[in-house]
Amino acid sequence: MQASSSRRRFFAGAAGAVAGLAVARSALATLPEPVLQSSAQTAPPLTPPNGRPYNPVVTLNGWTLPWRMNNGVKEFHLVAEPVVREVSPGFHVNMWGYNGQSPGPTIEVVEGDKVRIFVTNRLPEHTSIHWHGQRLPNGMDGVTGLNQPPIPVGKTFVYEFEARRPGTFMYHPHADEMVQMAMGMMGFWVTHPRAKHPHISEVDRDFCFLLNAFDVEPGSKTPRINTMLDFNIWCFNSRVFPAIDTLNVRLNDRVRIRVGNLTMTNHPIHLHGHEFQVTGTDGGPTPPGTRWYEVTTDIAVGQMRQIELIADEEGDWAMHCHKSHHTMNAMGHDVPTMIGVDHRGLVGKIQKVVPDYMLMGERGMADMGEMEMPLPDNTAPMMTGQGQYGSLEMGGMFTVFKVRRDQKPGDYSDPGPFRHPPGTVAYEWTGAPPSAVRASPPSPETPPARAVKPQGKGHAH
Repeated sequence: MQASSSRRRFFAGAAGAVAGLAVARSALATLPEPVLQSSAQTAPPLTPPNGRPYNPVVTLNGWTLPWRMNNGVKEFHLVAEPVVREVSPGFHVNMWGYNGQSPGPTIEVVEGDKVRIFVTNRLPEHTSIHWHGQRLPNGMDGVTGLNQPPIPVGKTFVYEFEARRPGTFMYHPHADEMVQMAMGMMGFWVTHPRAKHPHISEVDRDFCFLLNAFDVEPGSKTPRINTMLDFNIWCFNSRVFPAIDTLNVRLNDRVRIRVGNLTMTNHPIHLHGHEFQVTGTDGGPTPPGTRWYEVTTDIAVGQMRQIELIADEEGDWAMHCHKSHHTMNAMGHDVPTMIGVDHRGLVGKIQKVVPDYMLMGERGMADMGEMEMPLPDNTAPMMTGQGQYGSLEMGGMFTVFKVRRDQKPGDYSDPGPFRHPPGTVAYEWTGAPPSAVRASPPSPETPPARAVKPQGKGHAH
């Protein structure tokens, strides 16, 4: 991971555009300076400069929003605005987000914090923010028309509440949400416990990211907002593999990974090489007696899942959605299955008319990971990403969980490919093929085995 630098910029004129909810006039004298971020790389954890200390999270391909303290209140400033997200190198998408990115910055607070969030609307239409999973006053819940008037274009509203319970949450609009969420408006919220909690373990590393999806036609830049299910760009935090950063940890670290789903379908998130437990949902931490070990957890629409594990197996371990189409990009239902079709002699004839024509799928789709097929401008390849043994044939909701014994505490940099100990890599067998052994059918002379009735209490003898 590369540390990304935040650029600070004062939002001129915002102080005069406050159309807030009930809040003390003294708090509105000046707004916190909005912090904007343009880098798509994973920022290092934001160590709390003031307020209660905690172990900060690392947002995959994202960052944490700084705040200021004002008379005991943590103040944040979110700016809802059009953004251009680099989904992968050379592939940029026009989105709507917050503070220069989609998803917006992660908000981190501590249980019991009094929080004030200024939300400035720089979208072309009104908006609002719902604080998904929070316990708060009804008028701060952010549902346009039900709990508050919409935030007009160019105006700033203020949300105030106490972070009443620890856990993993989200924020997103409840205003024209089919459009605004399809355009990428969402963000993560983490509330840390204020004291030792019986259901919350202390961890060495704490990661978070959102699952999101877009329908972007090859060669275009703006998502199709009316799509219901047939998405073609599947993302972790609006990034696709191999542009998703890896999760880099030290051997035997206790690791927490928080995942939220704001797509239109469920995602079975699978981790190789380790077992984990679901230790929290958007309903809060799960009691230890309700947990069991898994290697896959299904995250439904609008849900959060917090998993924990001991990273006790060194190596490069895949972590991905187990819906196979979600680890590919630029997919479409109109591509025919051509496996087994004999095209000999046909390709040459087609290329006389269409010189750039290339055959797809005659032997399967694996070749797509290595083909130098020309793509429309601003299009992510279907399958790409190289490992030390060749193409990974993935693209989309896929990353790598890297466990190293020499990774220093607090070091989140990518250690590079894993060096396998001698004799621990699958290899080609060059000897004689083993003989096939088949079970013989039972002989007709052999009577079938008879069931023996158990004896004991309650049975006739």
